[in-house]
Amino acid sequence: MRTIDKILDLARWAPSGDNTQIWRFEVLADDHVRVHGFDTRHWCVYDLEGHASQIAVGAMLETLSIAATAHGLRADIVRRPDTPDTHLQFDVKLVADPSVTPDPLLPCITTRSVQRRAMGSRPLTDEERQALEAAVLPYRIVWFGAFRDRLRIAKLNFDSAQIRLTIPEAFQTHSRVIEWGARFSEDRIPEAAVGVDPLTGKLMRFVMASWSRVEFFNRWLFGTFAPRLQLDLIPGIACSAHVFMIAPTRPDRIDDHIATGRAMQRLWLTVEKLGLQSQPEMTPLIFNQYARAGRRFTQNGDALARADDLAQRLGNLLPGEDVGRAVWACRVGRSRNIPGRSLRLPLERLQNQEES
Repeated sequence: MRTIDKILDLARWAPSGDNTQIWRFEVLADDHVRVHGFDTRHWCVYDLEGHASQIAVGAMLETLSIAATAHGLRADIVRRPDTPDTHLQFDVKLVADPSVTPDPLLPCITTRSVQRRAMGSRPLTDEERQALEAAVLPYRIVWFGAFRDRLRIAKLNFDSAQIRLTIPEAFQTHSRVIEWGARFSEDRIPEAAVGVDPLTGKLMRFVMASWSRVEFFNRWLFGTFAPRLQLDLIPGIACSAHVFMIAPTRPDRIDDHIATGRAMQRLWLTVEKLGLQSQPEMTPLIFNQYARAGRRFTQNGDALARADDLAQRLGNLLPGEDVGRAVWACRVGRSRNIPGRSLRLPLERLQNQEES
């Protein structure tokens, strides 16, 4: 295998929303690859103006850069300015550099994963916090680690889930990203990694077969309670801390979101290096952005009102300019067993330059 293929084979393990892997690799020379970054805004309510996808592309570019250090190479990355927002392109040149040494985060690229279940809640040590804060510079971290604070964030996520589980726009996303009955999945989230017990999983599979079933269960049988309890409330309390990553300035440009993804990936890989685990908690931030921009993301008036309430509560948690600069949120905790995980498409399937 060529060196550039070895690097891309690691780069493909970067995280992306619901394991969508919205990148393709066009190898132009042994030291030159063009990265094609697509987005999911046309079908995913969580991808406001493509920002979530841009963060994912940034995470992949950071992973590629880290992978290159294993071969004494520096990755010089330039975004092509003449491409549409929905199909970003980056030229990546691999340059031999005697000052480059293997990045300590290299071994964590393929082992980093999502922990959607409850984690160990022993507080983070000062050394762990300092390592995570250093990983994201020049971004900074706002911590919520005390029990009372974890409960507040857990309730925020619990209420945010009430929105995402009751609007048809989110159903369109959820119905296509879970591989039911699977422990591993190359291009989706396997059922075993969703984070609910087997009985709730079977019920979710039945209900999510159609929007009419979802509406019926939500209206008459409290259909959202069990998944919200297991995916948001309990894990939100059973963790070491909630993390909000704050950008130096308000993110207004594509390159700001790419930079966010790069910092986020270093955070997540450092979590792995410390023997911890993490789970993204982005829906409150996304609904907050919709609400503050006055954007209608659904025809459901009750959901829009809930989003306004979430935005106000988030503003109370992150006062001043922080609420507008919050670009990433997750919970971290002590390691627990994960019964399944998302894998990745093989490299050859990521080299056709076409959006799948």
